[in-house]
This record gives sequence, structure tokens and C-alpha cells, in this order.
Amino acid sequence: MNDLISRTRAALARGGDASSDFDLNPDVSLAAGRRLRPAAVLAPIIEGKDGYDLILTKRSSALKHHPGQIAFPGGKQDEGDSDLIATALREANEEIGLPLQHVEVMGTFSPHETVTSFTVTPVVALITQEFQAVPEAGEVAEVFRVPLSHVLDADSYVIQSRRWRQQWRSYYAVPYGPYYIWGATARILRAWTDALPKN
Repeated sequence: MNDLISRTRAALARGGDASSDFDLNPDVSLAAGRRLRPAAVLAPIIEGKDGYDLILTKRSSALKHHPGQIAFPGGKQDEGDSDLIATALREANEEIGLPLQHVEVMGTFSPHETVTSFTVTPVVALITQEFQAVPEAGEVAEVFRVPLSHVLDADSYVIQSRRWRQQWRSYYAVPYGPYYIWGATARILRAWTDALPKN
């Protein structure tokens, strides 16, 4: 299982292609001169009983944007953040109570453009010891883990479609048990998967 960590380190060092919520929808026309707001998410990897896990959240159903969806901890860059890594770490501390002294940042992948006009930088990190997750009240309904081997396996992915702004839009999904991981989260994970060096 350590192989996934070493391959991820190699992928981070090599960089990768930027991704977007529109990758599977080449016919969508994007507005020229659109303003993209910077944001970052943390992809926290922690050693579990059967190998490495990825920590994800389920957003509160009371939220105005993306209620109930599966997401990385993260959000938009604030003025006080020194960089986007600082944004991801701050948000993870706020959203799931992740102690920053237990975080070893491995690197960042190329940004992902969302339909909501954010450019999201994924920050990958190893969590060096167990901690008690504390979901942020009102924003995070649940903090859970999925096997890293599942979300970094291209065979786990399906392409599905739904209507968005009067058009059908295709997207990646990587379901796991009761969790339907789709949208930007799944697209970022698929870009990570595609960036891994082959065995």
C-alpha cells in the first residue's frame, strides 16, 4: 500500500494537467473574461487498519451551496492566508478539527475549475497520527474515510449525467458504500488517479 504514497509523491513532483468540471462536456461554452476566485482543499491521507485512507466530509443538508454533497475539507482563500496551502490547512482545522502539528504536506496538484467559478488547488498531505475529528457545526454533517486504493483506481469510476442549466452535463462519480462521490471532488480524485505513474 505504501506504493500509492510513493506514486503520489512522484505525481506531485511531476505536476499534472489542470482539470475542470467541464472536461466531459466540451460543448459547454464558458463566458470570456470570467473571474475565477482562488480556493484550496486538503486531501488528508491517514494510515488505517487495512492500508491508507482518505478523509472526506459530507456537507450539511442545510447549506445553500452543494448541500449534502461529499467534499474535501477546504474553501476560498482569505486575505489572511499566506498561500493556498495555508488556506487548505486553515479550512481543514476549522471544518474537521485537524491538528496542524500532525500534518505533513506532500505537495499540490494543478488547479481545478468549478462550475461555481472557483479555481481550486488540491493540497495532498499525510496525517501522521490519529485524531478525533470534530465536524464544524452547521457546515459538516459527517467526517468519514474511504480506502485510498478505491478512489485512486480508475476502475472504480463511472461517468454519469444530469441536467444543469437546461443542459445535460456528464461527470465522474466514484461511489463508495453509502457515499456518492461526484462533481468536483470526484474530478479532482480522477485527475490524481490519472497522474499516478504506472506500476
